[in-house]
Amino acid sequence: MYCRVIVDIVHENVAKPFTYLIPDGMELSAGQRVSVPFGSREKEGIVTELTEACDIPPEKLRAVIRPLEDYAAVPPELMALAREMALQAHCPMAETLRLMLPAQMRGGRIKVKTVRMAKIAVSREEARAAAEKAKAGSKRAILLDLLMNGDAVSVQELAMHVKDPGDALKKLECDGLITVCSEETLRTPEGAFSIKRDPGYDLTPGQQEALEEILPCLHGKGGKFLLHGVTGSGKTEVFMKAVHETLALGKCAVILVPEIALTPQMVSWFRGRFGAVAAVIHSRLSAGERYDEWRRIRRGEARVVIGARSAVFSPVERLGLIVVDEEHESTYLNDRHPRYDTREVAASRCGRENATLILASATPSILSFARARRGDYVLLEMMHRVNDRPLPEVEIADMRQELERNNRTVLSIALRQALKECVEKGEQAILLMNRRGYNSFVSCRSCGYVVKCPNCDISMTYHIGDADGKLRCHYCGKEMLPPTVCPECGGHHIRYFGAGTQKVEEEVNRMLPGVPTVRMDYDTTGTKDGHGKILEEFRSGRARILIGTQMIAKGLDFPQVTLVGVVAADLALNLPDYRSRERAFQLFTQVAGRAGRGKQPGRVIIQTYLPKDPVIGFAARQDYRAFFESEFRRRRNGLYPPFTVLSRLLIESTREEAAEKAAENLERKVQEALLEHPAWQKKVLTVLKDTPSVKFLKSRFRRHILIKALVSSETDELFGTLTEIASAGAEDAEICFEVNPTTMM
Repeated sequence: MYCRVIVDIVHENVAKPFTYLIPDGMELSAGQRVSVPFGSREKEGIVTELTEACDIPPEKLRAVIRPLEDYAAVPPELMALAREMALQAHCPMAETLRLMLPAQMRGGRIKVKTVRMAKIAVSREEARAAAEKAKAGSKRAILLDLLMNGDAVSVQELAMHVKDPGDALKKLECDGLITVCSEETLRTPEGAFSIKRDPGYDLTPGQQEALEEILPCLHGKGGKFLLHGVTGSGKTEVFMKAVHETLALGKCAVILVPEIALTPQMVSWFRGRFGAVAAVIHSRLSAGERYDEWRRIRRGEARVVIGARSAVFSPVERLGLIVVDEEHESTYLNDRHPRYDTREVAASRCGRENATLILASATPSILSFARARRGDYVLLEMMHRVNDRPLPEVEIADMRQELERNNRTVLSIALRQALKECVEKGEQAILLMNRRGYNSFVSCRSCGYVVKCPNCDISMTYHIGDADGKLRCHYCGKEMLPPTVCPECGGHHIRYFGAGTQKVEEEVNRMLPGVPTVRMDYDTTGTKDGHGKILEEFRSGRARILIGTQMIAKGLDFPQVTLVGVVAADLALNLPDYRSRERAFQLFTQVAGRAGRGKQPGRVIIQTYLPKDPVIGFAARQDYRAFFESEFRRRRNGLYPPFTVLSRLLIESTREEAAEKAAENLERKVQEALLEHPAWQKKVLTVLKDTPSVKFLKSRFRRHILIKALVSSETDELFGTLTEIASAGAEDAEICFEVNPTTMM
């Protein structure tokens, strides 16, 4: 027998399966990880197929050294998905296969955890007799008494009753009274949220109507749905009922969330409803926890998987349902090679495995809603909150008038008063400030100089901490003390401008001394379970005010929150990206939806210098349909996606001259490819060599070639060529090809 193996090396020269001989007595299966000789080294690989025929002379074949596990790590469905993704991304299959496995499995960097267990090896009567012969109170007697019921007990647990039991256990083992052996144990993630048994509740008519559309697909060959419901309409309960039905059919479900911040809450809900069959997968788990959760899923012990983007590759068998919650979020786009859209991967996997796909959001992406309107997805809408609770009242605070009233703080008079009233009533509030740090930038009032990161073309943000405050770059992490003298003009008029979450927190603490607050941003959630601990502090009521960036804006359900404040709405509106209006509307609508989810009505205050902006008006009315029609017309008139596809060749180099030269060469190659293929040329609207708005990032100069094209098969062919051009690289420069990148900056 022979096997074909994809060797774990990402390089175009080895982007094919290699044939190996299977030694007599060795049993392998497709998807199994193996160790094989490759050149002068021993490398890991994955078996893609077994075969009895081979056209290579036997003397030229080398044999598999050993299997790395006794099971197929990559099931057939994921093997097919890896193959498809490699074709689409124009990359070696070894690269997409890496997505299917915990990273620490490669190179044997993680091992199965074992514990030493002790158990009596004789009858209870013999053990009791031996204990009676031993000196009363001796380690021997106590250990035999602890093991008397016949259950295996860990040595660690025995050590809680007997100090240093090692020697005594060895003697008991030598006497044949006990056995001591190593047993596998699983590292289980400990969530910060308390888990309570949740039997669920009766669905509202709107929820029941949506579920009844989904159930036939769960029983049949699958389907694709866009579940659009206003915030608080109970979308989560609909797909929890769908998961219950999926499990009843003997199938498995995958629930995807856009932020790690949402994972603890979702896990607590699902474990409360479904118990230990729920597993969690995300990047903040330890290597051991992630590996053991993956093994629980692979062995079928966990049949519901909750996690962020990478959970879409979970090795569940008999997949019945994938839910992509908050499907509009850009975090579902993986912008590192191999690039992929999690929603597209989920749809592909559901189609291949006859499973059902549910995309859920109160503010669906323009692309998804457009697809639903043309029939690619079945559109399910729930336009009323559970128990007919009203949507929160939204008011707009004009910050221009605040300046006229000489209010120079980050909080408007209306928001300050609302916060005081909220706290006095014993209720909770959320304040959104979508910029972390204390001040946005540091500048010289004399000459206008702005302190920028030496590694990036980005102004540095001032952060306060336990010691002196520091300037920090949010792109590369560079830190430095703020200048006291302007490096440009030598002046002493250094001033701090703008605000971030730290400044909002300081202002709230000054205004409401003694009222406990918590802050949730990238700076406060870096530790293990950081998100969960902060959210549990707020959920329990120990903290009354939650201040944070966009990570607090969606999916969270806190019934005591009656007030939401958007501190600086203009930050989201003024980004140089064609999607800034869509993302701003989603952000404002989602965070507004955190208010009034309990018995008390909600109130939202949006602070802005642009009170007449249509996006703010749509969000204030929670009117998604009106926003969609407006944005759809704007994109059609401007020929933006979904009417076209935007792509770019991004060039980065440590030398500006090399970046510019590579950009010129790439632009020429693109134009030559279009001249050779007139059909492609007809579909391309724009080819533009340009400098990104962030021209210097992480000590690398940047250029890009922007390509706007119509959606067509010819465009797909062009993109294949552009991917190959990017893969070929350039002298002293790195090139990557991006389709609809998460940012054009």
